[in-house]
Amino acid sequence: MSKKIYTNLKENAADMTAAIAGGTPASDHKIFYGHQYIDYADIKAVSDVLRSDYLTCGPAVDAVEKTICEVTGAKYAVVTSNCTAALHIACMAAGIGEGDEVITTPITFAASANCALYCGARPVFADIDEKTYTIDPDSIEKCITEKTKAVIPVHYTGQAVDYDRIREICEKHDLILIEDAAHAIGTKYKGTPIGSLPGTSMTCFSFHPVKTCTAGEGGAVTTNDKDLYQKLLLYRSHGITHDQALMSHPTDDPWYYEMVDMGYNYRMTDMQAALLKSQLSKLQLFSERRDQLTKRYNEALKKLPGVILQAANPDSETTRHLYILQLDLEKLTCTRREFFDALKAENIICQVHYIPVYYFPQYEKMGYKKGLCPKAERLYERILSLPLYYSLSDEEQDTVILAIKKVLQHYSK
Repeated sequence: MSKKIYTNLKENAADMTAAIAGGTPASDHKIFYGHQYIDYADIKAVSDVLRSDYLTCGPAVDAVEKTICEVTGAKYAVVTSNCTAALHIACMAAGIGEGDEVITTPITFAASANCALYCGARPVFADIDEKTYTIDPDSIEKCITEKTKAVIPVHYTGQAVDYDRIREICEKHDLILIEDAAHAIGTKYKGTPIGSLPGTSMTCFSFHPVKTCTAGEGGAVTTNDKDLYQKLLLYRSHGITHDQALMSHPTDDPWYYEMVDMGYNYRMTDMQAALLKSQLSKLQLFSERRDQLTKRYNEALKKLPGVILQAANPDSETTRHLYILQLDLEKLTCTRREFFDALKAENIICQVHYIPVYYFPQYEKMGYKKGLCPKAERLYERILSLPLYYSLSDEEQDTVILAIKKVLQHYSK
């Protein structure tokens, strides 16, 4: 932190304390938990497509799929309209259906479980490791029944799960492994990029604006299996094919196509694809900056009473999507909501990732009840996602850190 910034913040300490109590914020500048970074190259990439002959189903889609293969090391990539679509068609390609069970974590976005429901299967929630916050392999094994068809672990915050153990469990029980890597583009596990790990059937990515790279909205599925790849292509686009080898009634008529299976309109446009390809060219820069910011948070917060930091998986070379701060509520006089509001009063706009999926009314109606995953539920009550994104400046991060220290001081026992 520069001396000038520090002095200004110190002078505003009284105002900040007042804001904690419900007074006027120290600054009008809001710092959000996430934000996209768009530069001239990104704008030009989209503009070039807008001036081209193809706005969808064009060459930009093929180009970005090739780039994703280069980034992940996968043989095949299929881009989609979003990661929810990616997870859905991955489950379809895996043959998940009525009567099956799919194990995943409750600390995730709803799509990680909903994708099983879309196929008529039942999500089963395994608990988390209370230190890394990712799905606990021991809990996965306890959830396996004769109906279990697949496991969908989530690389939560961008940090890789305990992959080798999960893969061994899946191989032991002959289960399909589909990685939810919505947070984890750029992450490596034991030196291998997420997206091409051996033993995985398919890996799904998200390119929402708060993710490391964005397509505006967008997703992708990677696989090394050609048969799965062909299914993914069909399910992404109405089950329609122009490939005579897949047709029941092939003909050389140039206009002819067949719908050979039931699919969906989950295509990515060429504008999105062009933006994503441009963003992926900056992935290393994005990863390095997020790593710098994570290390700065860790150094500033690790010894503060009242907070607990997410433990690192030593096998994960992480591109960090979220920075999670866990409150040690036994050492504080406030609730999580009061802490959240105190930071908001200082224009630090945090978020909570995530509400356990089975807490939602839709899942309650299906018979899910609280108490399924005690470690996940305890974590949910205590976490906040701090601002973390490529363009977050050191000065802005220092503002966040100082605000956290002030709030902790106010609420410490």
